[in-house]
Amino acid sequence: MKPLRGLYIVTPNWDDTAKLLDVTEKALKGGATIVQYRHKTAGPEQRRKQATALQALCKRYDVPFIINDHVDLCLELDADGIHVGETDESVAAVRARIGPDKILGASCYGEMDLVQSAINNGATYIALGGFYPSVTKSYDLATPLDMIGKVKKKWPDMPSCAIGGITPENAIPMVEQGIDMISVISHVYLSNDPEKAARDFADMYR
Repeated sequence: MKPLRGLYIVTPNWDDTAKLLDVTEKALKGGATIVQYRHKTAGPEQRRKQATALQALCKRYDVPFIINDHVDLCLELDADGIHVGETDESVAAVRARIGPDKILGASCYGEMDLVQSAINNGATYIALGGFYPSVTKSYDLATPLDMIGKVKKKWPDMPSCAIGGITPENAIPMVEQGIDMISVISHVYLSNDPEKAARDFADMYR
């Protein structure tokens, strides 16, 4: 498996599959290195259709395809991995279901004990945040920026991902502290030029 590093794009709640694929491909051309399918309001049929199409696109660009929350769909499609939050199935339960080889991401927000628990229970990477106000997601707490440095110091080999209202400008101190991945929804998917927006993030890791 390639190192988990760079721009990690997460899809918005778009019902227009053609538009979703078009913008995702532009982001991949711009240098996105991992894609997560997240659609909180889709029904099972739409979710399966969109995930199948995105998975095929990711295979063309040789990037990992991650599904948010839906372990059954991940297993059905044999996706590269799954991402779970605190209110989803536990990291340990998901790891038991998907086996040892798939990517398993865990949202740890701003809590060091959740990071430790995720690592102990088989997470492949941990997600920190939100760090800044987001137009697409709401958070119960704001994560202090210096948490990145603390996590990287304590667990230097654990891939980490930052989420929440991230722009190329406010991502700079995160990259300087050693964050492995920058997770973005709106700054890429709502951009007038998604390929350039993706490249602005991807260039930070080149």
